Amino acid sequence: MGRKAVARAFADIRAALAVLNAEVDGCGSEPFSAADPLAGLADGSLDILAGAREAEAGLAGLKARAAMRYAGTAHTLAPPGMPVQGQEMAVAAEIGCVLALGPRAASTFLSVSHALTTTLPLTLAALHAGTISWQHALVMVDEAATLDPAGVVALEAHFLDPAVPKPPTAAAIGEMPAHRLRHKARTWRERHHVESIEKRHAKGVAERRVEYRPDQDGMAWLSACLPAHQALAGWNRLNALARAAQGPNEPRTLTQIRTDKFAEAILTSGTSATFHADNSAGNGEEASDSDGAGAGTGAGLLSPGIRAQVLVTVPVFSLMGLTEEPAVLDGFGPVPPSMARDLVAHGADSFHRVLVDPRDGAPLEIGRSSYRVTKAMRNWLRLRDGQCPFPGCSNPSLDNEADHLLAWHHGGTTGISNLGQPCPKHHKLRHTTGWKPTPATKNQPPGWTSPTGRHYTSEHQDWEPPHWPESALRPCPRT
Repeated sequence: MGRKAVARAFADIRAALAVLNAEVDGCGSEPFSAADPLAGLADGSLDILAGAREAEAGLAGLKARAAMRYAGTAHTLAPPGMPVQGQEMAVAAEIGCVLALGPRAASTFLSVSHALTTTLPLTLAALHAGTISWQHALVMVDEAATLDPAGVVALEAHFLDPAVPKPPTAAAIGEMPAHRLRHKARTWRERHHVESIEKRHAKGVAERRVEYRPDQDGMAWLSACLPAHQALAGWNRLNALARAAQGPNEPRTLTQIRTDKFAEAILTSGTSATFHADNSAGNGEEASDSDGAGAGTGAGLLSPGIRAQVLVTVPVFSLMGLTEEPAVLDGFGPVPPSMARDLVAHGADSFHRVLVDPRDGAPLEIGRSSYRVTKAMRNWLRLRDGQCPFPGCSNPSLDNEADHLLAWHHGGTTGISNLGQPCPKHHKLRHTTGWKPTPATKNQPPGWTSPTGRHYTSEHQDWEPPHWPESALRPCPRT
């Protein structure tokens, strides 16, 4: 027991790693497949990757528990009268030296480990089981940080409790990248936080700011934290301007043109333009700056010939002011209903009303008997999928392409259940490689099957039943 047991356990781990490295090199005692050794080695390498992911997660959970066990014993063994702050600094210093972490990283690691071991038991258990990674655990810690104890329990239950009903084909959180889990967890948090999203948004608006950070090679970062609809509108307008500038005689990349347009907007007087909420949405990856003038409507500095396009979905009762259910900006997520009402009232001249199923809040099916996909159907696809349906892809850009899952010339129909909207990269992947989409439904995007036969489930929108105003729930008085 004790140190000898720990030493033997890690010796066994090192021996197992030696065996796995030999298998990766094709030097194992027997091939993965005698009939086709090369294909067997390829498939076996994927098995090793999957197993390594589980092992890494389990070790991450072990590190968190060991760090907390050390912290607890160190506090107990501390000399009498030693200040608590001094004890914490000493523990962080020791952990940092053992893990080769700087002071700030060591303190962050201890903070996350404390949250996992004290308030997030399901997350820690999933980490030990290898079903989620350390990055997924960090997301759960971050999103739970501002919730009350009941909210933390509910957050964990929603994503990690197997007893909580989920769509039968929904991807488990460990099967999606951590950045996609962050979007889903943030969406859930915004909908279920005990404090009104209006109050939290007001605090955020009061703290809006622009930040400057020097970088290497004579470069620097200039970023802004501002209301989501302004940031997303500015980002979409920069994308639209950059695409319009592309051509056979334009040597700059899309990224370079977008950056140059941004610099032009903030370094020149520019011209004003009206904010426009339309039926389309652009890529919401890194929100960039838009002009602060006209904060209520999101007016910008870019060319008046190109409008910022933002798809805003708002429940009818929330739009009427009868409930405070969050609205959704495509490419961002939940926003205060007051923001959506303002967009509709001031400048959203082509606002697209979305009819949803009152049972689950999902968009209703529409169809068409011809090959052509209408603009309305493309909007429905964006509502159903939220982004490119390839697992892990978060590209909701205007470049996403409607695609028949069962080809038109093979009898496929032009309806939501036979359509996907992959981004150009994954559209090309589908038609030039062995990757194939699986069937979709009105509420569920297509999954994907790889050339090796493995099936990967696409993420689904987290639809929830609409909120009804209290007046609609009260029984009618007798006459």
